[in-house]
Amino acid sequence: MSTDGSAAADPIRVAVAGAAGRMGTAVCEAVESDGGMVLAGRADPALGTAVAEVLADADVLVDFTQPESALPNAREAVAAGVHVVIGTTGFDLAELDGLSGANVLVAPNFAIGAVLMMRFAAEAAALMPAAEIIELHHDKKLDAPSGTAARTAELMKDSTGKDVPIHSVRLPGLVAHQEVIFGGTGETLTIRHDALDRSSFMPGVLLAIRRVGELPSSPIIGLENVL
Repeated sequence: MSTDGSAAADPIRVAVAGAAGRMGTAVCEAVESDGGMVLAGRADPALGTAVAEVLADADVLVDFTQPESALPNAREAVAAGVHVVIGTTGFDLAELDGLSGANVLVAPNFAIGAVLMMRFAAEAAALMPAAEIIELHHDKKLDAPSGTAARTAELMKDSTGKDVPIHSVRLPGLVAHQEVIFGGTGETLTIRHDALDRSSFMPGVLLAIRRVGELPSSPIIGLENVL
């Protein structure tokens, strides 16, 4: 019971796929630190635990795995009535269409600043004649271009009808960075976002966990839809 005598809401039971990875580890820590959630399971080949083994106790599955694993994981979770929050990129999002039984939210980037960067870039694209995207990530990132860059280009094309070139950089020492450079007559404009630590993604991940069960439709692409 809460202090005013009303029944306290049950905590959201969260399972994490890719729990042994860098992002998965950060998600587990963030969930354990949130008073409204409990960590219901950690799935990862490195831990010897399959996704199927953690779904029975979960309300939401958070997926930070590999492109070839994310779609099967989502299908398995939805079939079990478990909502899914996906941070994995590099697979065909159209394959999520038609899944029923639970909701799916995919976010190419969970940093609030990155969501704002994408929105500002889409607005600027309608007013500036030319633009290109440069995305820079750590050298372990498998997909190129990044999901964030692809999503930014998609939003900009929606504003202008024009394709936007994307340049990808993979170097040790980087985390996740993106700049959109606009060119006009005698001027340039740069909109840039830098994720300096994986903790920058955690507020967005926790928000997605809280909101995924309330989505008006599924799947939903982009964290901006639950802000």
